[in-house]
Amino acid sequence: MGMNKNTVLAWATFIMVLVGLGLIALGAFRYSHVSGWGFAAVGVGFLANAWVFNALKGRV
Repeated sequence: MGMNKNTVLAWATFIMVLVGLGLIALGAFRYSHVSGWGFAAVGVGFLANAWVFNALKGRV
């Protein structure tokens, strides 16, 4: 099974979405103080990077 560039970007996007949602969930449910805001901000950053990776599929 060979993986081309688009498949790698698709898997990277999927993994980054999972990590981003996990970080946002940690910030929302586990840490209720200032550190929760940091976890949520990093999670939003992961989602933004996943959006860019998704936009790159087919163009690289």
